[in-house]
Amino acid sequence: QVQLGESGGGLVQAGGSLRLSCAVSGITFSEYGMGWFRQAPGKEREFVAHISWSLTTYYADSVKGRFTISRDNAKNTMYLQMNSLKPEDTAVYYCAATSTTPARSRNEYDYWGQGTQVTVSS
Repeated sequence: QVQLGESGGGLVQAGGSLRLSCAVSGITFSEYGMGWFRQAPGKEREFVAHISWSLTTYYADSVKGRFTISRDNAKNTMYLQMNSLKPEDTAVYYCAATSTTPARSRNEYDYWGQGTQVTVSS
């Protein structure tokens, strides 16, 4: 059974930082590309960042320079370091796994976590 579990969300002031984690089991983690998406109330789920099995990274323009995606294959875990957070970053953040890389579309991902809430106050 494939499981993805996000953690690290919370409430932070604008300009602050958070680090999200995504623990993965049930797949050969090192063979999958991984991604972060987010969904704000009333909006579509949108791409945030992707890291391939070969550690190539891709970012949405809205987070480039502020967010950093990384992975630790020994721990089957992916991370999203979020700095200089803005109120518009408020959303539920989801991690996902894909056998396709690069992958920026939701439809390209095979497995999803349940999400973790990030709230940035102004």
